[in-house]
Amino acid sequence: MTRKTITRADLCEAVYQKVGLSRTESATLVELVLKEITDCLERGETVKLSSFGSFVVRKKGQRIGRNPKTGKEVPISPRRVMVFKPSAILKQRINSEPDGKDGSKENGKEGGRDNGK
Repeated sequence: MTRKTITRADLCEAVYQKVGLSRTESATLVELVLKEITDCLERGETVKLSSFGSFVVRKKGQRIGRNPKTGKEVPISPRRVMVFKPSAILKQRINSEPDGKDGSKENGKEGGRDNGK
């Protein structure tokens, strides 16, 4: 399986091909959607995309960490982090085979049991 990184340009091209907007309008649309998501996350809001997942901002309090090289304790300041929680539909889609089967024979395993391969 070849891994590919999807870029903004790829998203713009997909909108251009599938929606029929001009390339400039497609790029503007993609940028507006990404900006809206980013602005909501900056404000600490949860972004839920149906059948895709949720981007959630969580607050982490101050804690004591340890430098693994020296063993010295170091305070870690409070911060906000973003996590992505995929929807059940997305999880099901990424775990199914490309032809629509459920992927239970993946990696030589069937039904969750090792079949000796």
